[in-house]
Amino acid sequence: MTKLEKDILSVLNEDCRYSAAKIAVMLGEREETVSSAIRSMEERGVIVKYMAIANRDADDDELVEAFIEVKVTPQKGFGYDRVAEEIARHKEVRSLYLMSGAYDFAVIIEGRSLRSISRFVSERISTFECVLSTATHFILKKYKIEGALTANADEERRLSVQP
Repeated sequence: MTKLEKDILSVLNEDCRYSAAKIAVMLGEREETVSSAIRSMEERGVIVKYMAIANRDADDDELVEAFIEVKVTPQKGFGYDRVAEEIARHKEVRSLYLMSGAYDFAVIIEGRSLRSISRFVSERISTFECVLSTATHFILKKYKIEGALTANADEERRLSVQP
């Protein structure tokens, strides 16, 4: 990856709404050069998706998110990839990571209720032959999302109980 591509990604990571023209001015490059680099990164799969980061605590939507640790037995000839593909196919799965440490996968899922997430884990994830164990952690509050502080993170402070 070129220095220009890294610089463009850095700018887009801060705010993906910037136009190629604005990025060009910020980086001191020609707009056509920046547009071409962005198009190339999209075609090569370096840029996978543009998205907004939403603070779900700020809206009335009652979605529940959970972080699930999954321990599996890798499949012969495929390692972890085939298991990851199967897990990733489910619409509830928002993110999926291969991890080092005590468990193999970190799965972040979204559901309408605690029960729907519990059902998803017990009826879908844990039914794979290769799954040895799972541990589900419900996300209660987000203070920082993808590098951005949530609006309430600075405002809400616990009151001191000290005199």
